Amino acid sequence: MPSNTPLFDLYRTMRRIRTFEEHVGELYVRGLSAGSMLHLSIGEEGAAAGVCAAMKPQDSFTTHHRGHGIFLARGAEPNRMMAEIGGKETGYCRGKGGSMHIADMALGHLGANAIVGGGISHVVGAGLSYKRLKKDAVSIAFFGDGAMQQGILYESMNMAALWELPVLFVCINNQYGMGTRIDKATRSTAFDKRAEAFGLKAEMVDGEDVEEVYQKAQGLIDGARAGQPGFMAISCFRFYGHGRMDKSPYRSAEEEEAGRKRDPIAHARGRLIERSLATGAELDALDAAIAKEMSDSIDFTAASTAPPLTSMFRDVYGVGQPEPEPIRARIDRILARA
Repeated sequence: MPSNTPLFDLYRTMRRIRTFEEHVGELYVRGLSAGSMLHLSIGEEGAAAGVCAAMKPQDSFTTHHRGHGIFLARGAEPNRMMAEIGGKETGYCRGKGGSMHIADMALGHLGANAIVGGGISHVVGAGLSYKRLKKDAVSIAFFGDGAMQQGILYESMNMAALWELPVLFVCINNQYGMGTRIDKATRSTAFDKRAEAFGLKAEMVDGEDVEEVYQKAQGLIDGARAGQPGFMAISCFRFYGHGRMDKSPYRSAEEEEAGRKRDPIAHARGRLIERSLATGAELDALDAAIAKEMSDSIDFTAASTAPPLTSMFRDVYGVGQPEPEPIRARIDRILARA
């Protein structure tokens, strides 16, 4: 099997993301996922794979509600990810974070956020701490195009530029904020110009080309590490609806057909074969191995147990602090004294 070629590694990451998310959809349909919503990033794999490949181990990041692929590209274990989405004790947050609130400090994941733009300001704090403590680290905020209309983004970009923080803002523009197309939400989609107005170095990138994403991300991350914060808008197409059960009635069949042709995985596969870096048979074998890996994560999740009720307050209160007394126990105690 080919290895040690950047494009092959990027292809493998993207294929793992897509296959994982296809299996996440299966978990949801089978009623085995925690929570009532599930947001897939199928079609956006080039953004996650390209940016995360340019990061260093000490770097940190935040994601939005559509962040499975980003976390997987960063090195997350599929079993623990799937278990978290399934609400199981073996998950990254012991089943209490679910699909939209996964976090893991060991991999620099400062948290996913279901609030539009909610995680953007966190990287400013992280970047400020890195600068004050003289750490060679960058913090990256991933968010969707819907967050481009949120004031917190502009406050954060202004502070990052003013203080020359090691921060990168990454907008994954999948063309839709829920059911509203981006050109119906803002007059100008020249997002790089907005960032440049605050003094950030900015790039607009086609997410279909994972190599371009990686190269542009590398330059921006290197710049941020040197004190020049950056902004990156990656254009892609969300293959499915806002949520798993959203059938996208706001998009025409022609628009969806054209959008799905912007497939970063198919694009990378074609390049690998064209450049003789891999054969179709070799890539098929890789795809099959990944499918087995992700299928195993479903089995792992199904076999895992749900967190016990007694863990309700774990990780909520400080270490050494007494946990709140359950209401039933409090009532029984009061009645026993009466």
